This record gives sequence, C-alpha cells and structure tokens, in this order.
Amino acid sequence: MIVADYQANGRRSVARVEQCLEHLREAFGTRPAKAITADRITAYTAGRLEEGARPATVNRELAALKRAFRLAERAERVARVPHIQLLEERNTRQGFFERAQYEAVRRHLDEPLQLVVLVAYHTGWRVPSEILTRQWRHLDLKAGWLRLEPGETKSGEGRQFPLTPVLKKALSAQRRLTRALEKRRDLIIPWVFHRDGQRIQRFDKAWVRACREAGCPGRLLHDFRRTAVRNLERAGVSRSAAMALVGHRTESVYRRYAIVDEGTLREAAEKLARLK
Repeated sequence: MIVADYQANGRRSVARVEQCLEHLREAFGTRPAKAITADRITAYTAGRLEEGARPATVNRELAALKRAFRLAERAERVARVPHIQLLEERNTRQGFFERAQYEAVRRHLDEPLQLVVLVAYHTGWRVPSEILTRQWRHLDLKAGWLRLEPGETKSGEGRQFPLTPVLKKALSAQRRLTRALEKRRDLIIPWVFHRDGQRIQRFDKAWVRACREAGCPGRLLHDFRRTAVRNLERAGVSRSAAMALVGHRTESVYRRYAIVDEGTLREAAEKLARLK
C-alpha cells in the first residue's frame, strides 16, 4: 500500500522506502497490525541502533511505518495508529573525497560504474535520482551541457551543468560506445549510464566493496555532493553559481555541505603568508 502511495504521488524516494520496508518486514514479518505495539516499535528501534544503523536511517524506517499505519487507518483497516517516537538526529555526515581517494575507489569499479562516479565527483549531483536517470536527450555534447528537466530534481526546478573537458571526453566516449552497441544489436539504448544496454539502477554491493578495497570503508555516494561543493569553493566559484550547479536552494543547506577541511585551511594560511 505504501509503495503504491509513493508511486501515485510521484515521489522520487520509492527505492528508499522499499529499502525501509525490507527491514520492517524482517522485524515484524506477517504479524497483524494490532500486534505491532509501541513497545515492539521501541524494541525495533533499539535493535536497529545495536546493528549499527544511524539515527537518520532508523527515522526513515519509522517514518515509513507511520505512513503505512496512516494509510491503513484511512482505509479503515486499523482502529488506531501506535505511538512511534522518532530519534534525535545528530549524525550530520562530514565525509568527502580527496582526489587520490576518489581515483582509488574508481579503479576498483568496472567501466560502466567508473563513468557514474566520475560524473558524480565533478557535478555533485545525486547519483540515484539525478545521474542514473539521465537519457541521451538530456546530454548536449555540441553545446556542452548535461541537463535535469523541471520536476526531476528534489526542488522541482530544472538544472544544467556545463561539460568540463574531462566530462565531455568521458561522455563522448560513452556515446560512441553506445552507438556501436546499438548498431551491433539493432536496438535503441536511451540511457546514458548502462551496462551492456541495461540501465544501471543500483550498485550498493559493488560500491561497498570498491570503497573497502581502496582503503576508504564506510564512504557514501552522497559524499560526492560534499566533495563537489568543497572543490567549487576551492576553485573560487561564486556561491550563487555553485548552488545552481550542485542544486542547493538555500545558503543554510549549502553551508552544511561546504566542509572546511585541513587542506582548505592550509591553503588559507598560505594565502595569508603571501600578503605583503
């Protein structure tokens, strides 16, 4: 019911809610709704934290459970909704990639995924919803733009990213490879990011393995957003332009991603030392 609700309302987080439901099904199984009481939900929360899940992750799962109960209540399948207490979140991520780390992780991925993370590293776009969904109609190699249409982003606004030489070279090679595959197999491949013609949708296991083998365990694909923001700051790109490129609507959110790391502080000190 809840997945159908998300799909009917055009929410982009269907994949995330399905992940949440996997954990909920594992814990509550086929128990009737009336057996899922507040104390059992509290026990579920404690168990997930013991497993190492972060408070934000557990909260997404609890929110999915609450939504499922609300829908059931609306359909008159349950008499009441149990109390579901969310956790306080203090787990703001601070992860980002130095270039050597990014390159090390990339080397441990196969070629189709190497292209995905290259684009993520340079653009800071969200991998599942903004990169893996790109079709060839969104890429203008001649004009030099990669585009997101209105309604495809978290804010609902369109966005475009100018192709740097690295991006243009990689995406041009992908276009040639795709055309050759289409001709050889007599088919049409609309997706920019694909494996042998099949759209890439998730690669969680490959990502975890690559990070571990590269000596960067625990990194997230979302860390590329923080990395891109920091790189734009280092390059001296204006804040308004950086926000437009990466897709942050407010300065408060942007500042949360603009991590000041040791390298940035060292660069600042060197600039200060050069002042006469």
